[in-house]
Amino acid sequence: MTHLQAGLSPETLEKARLELNENPDTLHQDIQEVRDMVITRPDIGFLRTDDAFILRSLRARKFEHFEAFRLLAQYFEYRQQNLDMFKSFKATDPGIKQALKDGFPGGLANLDHYGRKILVLFAANWDQSRYTLVDILRAILLSLEAMIEDPELQVNGFVLIIDWSNFTFKQASKLTPSMLRLAIEGLQDSFPARFGGIHFVNQPWYIHALYTVIRPFLKEKTRKRIFLHGNNLNSLHQLIHPEILPSEFGGMLPPYDMGTWARTLLDHEYDDDSECNVDSYNTPAKDIEKDLSPKSMKRSQSVVDPGVLKRMDKNEEENMQPLLSLD
Repeated sequence: MTHLQAGLSPETLEKARLELNENPDTLHQDIQEVRDMVITRPDIGFLRTDDAFILRSLRARKFEHFEAFRLLAQYFEYRQQNLDMFKSFKATDPGIKQALKDGFPGGLANLDHYGRKILVLFAANWDQSRYTLVDILRAILLSLEAMIEDPELQVNGFVLIIDWSNFTFKQASKLTPSMLRLAIEGLQDSFPARFGGIHFVNQPWYIHALYTVIRPFLKEKTRKRIFLHGNNLNSLHQLIHPEILPSEFGGMLPPYDMGTWARTLLDHEYDDDSECNVDSYNTPAKDIEKDLSPKSMKRSQSVVDPGVLKRMDKNEEENMQPLLSLD
């Protein structure tokens, strides 16, 4: 074991070997091969190419050198293409801070039986008057940056549960093509994290319809890991044991405290709202949303027209069964 694997339990070391093809004898060579590719992309400013940083991408792509380099390149390219989004990229930024305090994201105390960190989002908590969807995405990315420093999570990965209870049609209308593209590129294509499952619960018919539209633009690997449970929490419990879930998800633990993860990041500044200013929340992020133009999704294909949604037979909501895939 090299110093780069320090902090990994024996079980996780074995998992890294079997599932990720991580070999301590060739680890430094693997990292150097990825680093050597940096010169092929002079258009990108690679701000970090140290061993530990490159290792994150190798683990996320199962030590396939070219795929790991492509992820590394996309990580920095995404930040270069969305500079405004990463200004004041810290927990105390007003928009990020409010999103964090509302549980975007939350993190459960217990890992699942695969050692994965469980992130939770309660979609209806979004206060549109105080921060934007871009702020929520920034808060999620900032949180992942902090969590991915843990080598155990680099190997074991994450699970995401999104509760859509009481998420209104008006809120859903804000999920524009540019916003969806920004999120997909930032989380699926440009961040070195392993997502073992993304679980939708209590989703209304219009979220189900929206997912059906964007599904073709997701990678096959991503699609296989998205589970739409609807109100069927028993199907969720087949994959995540109720012993580690809060009561909102039919679990055996008390209701989730939305400020749990925010307090970890903000520490003593959690209750300091002196920076709060509504204009400072909305102006930069609104500019980002306005200026974005879909790159990988054509507008006609990647958005559900509200008029179409309204005309959908509402009985379809009852007929839509959870798309639970166990593969």
